[in-house]
Amino acid sequence: MEIGQFGFIDTVEGITKSLESAASDGFASYWIPQAFGMDTLTVIGAVGPRVPGLRLATAVVPTYPRHPMVLAQQALTTNLLVGGRLALGVGPSHKPVVEGSWGISFDRPIRHLHEYLVALQESLGQKPRYQGETITAKGDLSVPDAPTPKVLVSALGPQLLKLTGSVADGTITWMTGPNTLRDLTVPTITAAADAAGRPAPEVVAGVPVCVTDDPAATLERANRSFSMYGTLPSYRAMLDREGYDGPGEIAIIGDADTVGERILAFADLGVTTFAASEFGSRDQRAATRELLVRLLAR
Repeated sequence: MEIGQFGFIDTVEGITKSLESAASDGFASYWIPQAFGMDTLTVIGAVGPRVPGLRLATAVVPTYPRHPMVLAQQALTTNLLVGGRLALGVGPSHKPVVEGSWGISFDRPIRHLHEYLVALQESLGQKPRYQGETITAKGDLSVPDAPTPKVLVSALGPQLLKLTGSVADGTITWMTGPNTLRDLTVPTITAAADAAGRPAPEVVAGVPVCVTDDPAATLERANRSFSMYGTLPSYRAMLDREGYDGPGEIAIIGDADTVGERILAFADLGVTTFAASEFGSRDQRAATRELLVRLLAR
């Protein structure tokens, strides 16, 4: 199991320092969410050449507002700029965002994502000829010498996991605990990939992590910091599967030995990349980074 980082973009300077630090410390990959701030692929294309050796990933680009051919053009260009180190994470986002912010219907998201992924894969091959119910992608793209990035999906529930395993390269999870990864995520996506004759899928687990000598106070902080995720149905379903009341309970919190043991246990679940999202005070973040660097050297 590889260990990567899961980090948000604040400023170009901030993400540049974070990527340089991750590369210097020996992390395998860096997974960057796409929210309402800067465009993740643009930042990766601009900053990625400065951190050779570090795999760079979107986690994830929402599908609804971007046509698959347009996203493919941008992803291919970005991957060319970073020498083939891009992993393209995509996902349907959430109904309150898709309908409330963008005014786009969230009707039948499974159908949408199925058509989107097929059209995207064809577009990444630069000669899409796809005609679906809701998506048309036809034409010849021209991004010479651009490597084709792997496509991962923010698949959480069983239907999306089956779809992802059949047409994509893996999944990126967030707010998903070890029991769910063991009992639902890994077996479902792996069985779907096997049935489709595809290689074993990647399973990337994004998890908040904090090394601390005050677990109770840190849990309270985590519940406050991550409270939004408890209100979104797809994440709430993952928390409910674990029996968690608040989203902070998904975080790995404790002393260095406890946190280290819990991180390494994800390998036994079939997780291929543990993407640590460090949080807490400056001292807590420093202690967390120290532990993660030790784990990288194990």
